Amino acid sequence: MTYQYWNEKMETLSRPELEAYQLAQLKTAVDQALRTPFYRERLGKAGINSDTIKTPEDLRRIPFTTKQDLRDGFPYGFLSIPREDVVRLHASSGTTGTPTTIYFSKDDINRWTSFVARCIYGTGCNKTDVFQNMITYGLFTGGLGFHAGGEEVGMLVIPSGPGNTTRQFRLMQDFGTTVVHATPSFLLHVESKMREEGVSRDSVKLKRAFAGAEPYSEDTRRRIEELLRIDVFNSYGLSEMNGPGVAFECQCKQGLHIWEDGYIAEIVNPDTLEPVPDGETGELVLTCLCREATPILRYRTRDLSSFYTEPCACGRTHRRLHRITGRTDDMLIINGVNLFPSQIEEVIMSMKEVGNNYLIVVEKEGALDRLTVKTEVGQDIFMDDARPLNALKEKIRKILQASIIINPRVELHESGSLPVSEGKAKRVQDMRPKDA
Repeated sequence: MTYQYWNEKMETLSRPELEAYQLAQLKTAVDQALRTPFYRERLGKAGINSDTIKTPEDLRRIPFTTKQDLRDGFPYGFLSIPREDVVRLHASSGTTGTPTTIYFSKDDINRWTSFVARCIYGTGCNKTDVFQNMITYGLFTGGLGFHAGGEEVGMLVIPSGPGNTTRQFRLMQDFGTTVVHATPSFLLHVESKMREEGVSRDSVKLKRAFAGAEPYSEDTRRRIEELLRIDVFNSYGLSEMNGPGVAFECQCKQGLHIWEDGYIAEIVNPDTLEPVPDGETGELVLTCLCREATPILRYRTRDLSSFYTEPCACGRTHRRLHRITGRTDDMLIINGVNLFPSQIEEVIMSMKEVGNNYLIVVEKEGALDRLTVKTEVGQDIFMDDARPLNALKEKIRKILQASIIINPRVELHESGSLPVSEGKAKRVQDMRPKDA
């Protein structure tokens, strides 16, 4: 296979060259951070400035930054340039409290766009492609981030946004869409609606999809690829680190290259905050090296991953992350057993008898927790035939119990009957009292 690079020099730097570049950028980032009210106090107390950063190991002297720190610093506690030099802001939804706000200078936008273009081009896309961006625009970074990256590559970009699947199909057919960007749950919904509305797969020219914004399993990727007959590339980003463009799969689809000329990645034990050995799963911690308006150092993402230990066949030297398996704050504790929703997804999506949508419900029954897994059945399963339905429920229950230890209830629902989210899928409903 012939691999294509957006910036071959930077993508194939030797490890010593890359680490030297990171160290120089880190010193600049620390200087920039000291211009913010938050870091002026935080780094000042720790006795840290750019002169104290002499080796890559000195990064560990810098205190961690958390989402709560960003909320406490709202609105301008992390701004390091004059407000009149800011050209854009992005923010979290703020549904669980004060939003986190990230500011960008014009140079920041240009750097971010270049990283997203690198991601897109590295999957084999080029200016002959038509790119339909089916993700939310606005304060969410995914829409505008991928939009700008697609234009930078030279693709024809269709800013369709999410929802209205009938219009999505029409756009695909009218303009010959070859690449789409969406959440994995919405891609599964699109495939279901294509069959429901009688849209022939042969009437569209899709070749690739970029999927992100929510954790999903390898079984879900395979299901999307098989149903839509496309290549699906895993994307990773977060608004605190610009948004999309932090890490991406190349044409090998063997882990996400994290662009180390823009970010320093660490993986730590979420309890001790000490580094874990390469290959061991822990919490991803990121330092942004490519943004001046809102410098963020050693940010605890809460995302769980691990580093690959072997090089990638594509020739890129930037380290690779295993797909995100979940978040430390997504873990459910059910009757004393730790459980991640992704464990249930792996089972559900590996079974051809079930549909593309599922829901996890946790309730309290007396003193015990009760887990219910609701899943749609495949379109060729008849809901009025009790015996095969009961056999399927028991099959799912046994496989789930073997995987997660917990004995769940299983409910089967007709295809298309469970709620679908146009943004990040809401897979878990924890109905337990908050003080339980």
